[in-house]
Amino acid sequence: MRAEVAAEIRAMFNATDRQAAEQLLRAAIQKYAVSAPRLSAWLEENLAEGFTVFAFPLEHRRIIRTTNSLERINKEIRRRTRVVGVFPNEALCLKLVSALLIETSEEWQIGKHYCADKSFDC
Repeated sequence: MRAEVAAEIRAMFNATDRQAAEQLLRAAIQKYAVSAPRLSAWLEENLAEGFTVFAFPLEHRRIIRTTNSLERINKEIRRRTRVVGVFPNEALCLKLVSALLIETSEEWQIGKHYCADKSFDC
């Protein structure tokens, strides 16, 4: 049942617009209302919040709804902190991580453009 539910949730977020996603959600809620009432309640309470992604242009949705950029930042933090090995104190670790995050933020604002549309401010 896990694979089936995952496929249905994936279909919701791959829908063409919010209305289509909400229709798929209502169908899933009704489908599992009898056989899996806790799942049905969870779907109703939690999934609609994620449909905010449909407010953005189509070409930006994948970037917004995935965690790839966050995973990349975490990988870079691990890579840089491994070089140091043991930090003398917590403040120095925080200083290094903060500097990396500031650098990444500046790259996103100035250098790298993850959003293709110039009219959309990323």
